[in-house]
Amino acid sequence: MPRGRSGRGQPGDLFRSAASRDPRVAPLAERMRPRTLDEVVGQRHILGPNTLLREAIETDQVPSLILWGPPGTGKTTLARVIASTTRAELIALSAVDSGIKDIRETVRGAELLLGEQHRRTLLFIDEIHRFNKAQQDALLPHVEKGTVTLIGATTENPSFEVNSALLSRCRVFALRPLEEHELRDVVQRAVRDEERGLGRTGARLSDAFLDHVVRHSSGDARRALNALEVAAARAQAEKRTELTEKDAEEALQQKTLLYDKSGDAHYDTISAFIKSLRGSDPDAAVYYLVRMLESGEEPRFLLRRMVIFASEDVGNADPRALQVAVDALRAFELVGLPEGVLPMTQAATFLATCPKSNAVIAAYAKARSAVLERGPLPVPLKLRNAPTPLMKSMGYAGGYRYPHNFEGHYVPEEYLPDELQGSRFYEPSESGEEARIKERLDALRKQRDGK
Repeated sequence: MPRGRSGRGQPGDLFRSAASRDPRVAPLAERMRPRTLDEVVGQRHILGPNTLLREAIETDQVPSLILWGPPGTGKTTLARVIASTTRAELIALSAVDSGIKDIRETVRGAELLLGEQHRRTLLFIDEIHRFNKAQQDALLPHVEKGTVTLIGATTENPSFEVNSALLSRCRVFALRPLEEHELRDVVQRAVRDEERGLGRTGARLSDAFLDHVVRHSSGDARRALNALEVAAARAQAEKRTELTEKDAEEALQQKTLLYDKSGDAHYDTISAFIKSLRGSDPDAAVYYLVRMLESGEEPRFLLRRMVIFASEDVGNADPRALQVAVDALRAFELVGLPEGVLPMTQAATFLATCPKSNAVIAAYAKARSAVLERGPLPVPLKLRNAPTPLMKSMGYAGGYRYPHNFEGHYVPEEYLPDELQGSRFYEPSESGEEARIKERLDALRKQRDGK
């Protein structure tokens, strides 16, 4: 039985139709699909050495799995690589035009293959999130028994779109948008490749072309290769070999914004973004955020800046700020681009509208100065640990009063080294939640100082 077909009228095989296409007229992205694990660019977190999935593929022990990730991250490609690396038969169905009847026919073929040739069937279902409950239920017992090994591909969160019974029988692997350096490898490989790529055309990439395509492809390898193909055709029609930034703009229908990630524009724009947040102007903050994103700025750089800002410029005036900023970073890692701009925008607008305080960074600066000027001052004996009788006899932990044994869970006490007693490092502002913190801290300090 040839790979990719059952010989029994198996419906719409995505891979078979692709394979039968004349390679000379197939799209560049199709021609350049990786054929082996070593050709796959990116996804090192699941395909790197000693990872679970890579070892499962190389030992022909692939479990049922769901590949979840944005477009162009290699879900279909990985299914093909798994099929070519293992001894399994690959059948592909599209959730858009396949029904329960198609599933049953696939299962019958898989049962015969397993019984007659002792070979497993990999059932690849593209856009599995579009399968309704009845279709998923029809598939469930055959996945459970191992009649077929399911490989589902989805751009949607499988926790919401795949029923729990089927999901529990699959391993979920999240594919990430390609990093800029990975997209560069993809595009440059296609230009060099004389068998499947553009190597015989003599096409040459200007740095500006490559930078533009990489920045505006949103981590999508297919989008980058499609842009390269369109741009190369444009240049060839004009009897040129070098692809320019204008070619990239035309191919992607996206103009280049004046922005150099290592030049003044970078520092000026991020400065304007931070100052807009600090100045409580959500409109300006969103403007500069979008301007940097559209110019190809690394989203994680902006997210890290917001995490820092949450402590440096908001702090305890609204302790939720740090949580929102960190959650935005996690959300971006989960969904990537383009949807990842939404939690970024949410975080930026929240941070801009928070009450502001720089008391946290001021406290750190004062405490650091004391440490650097005075050195490691002795810790008061009453605060030291006393795990042995000798240490207790030397006064370690002697006289320590446990706050929870006192009314209000507080007892007036000095915790700083003797030379620093009375020093004030943290001075809460009158802003937001810190106003209440200041009120309580002032009362505790007065009680401690006997005032």
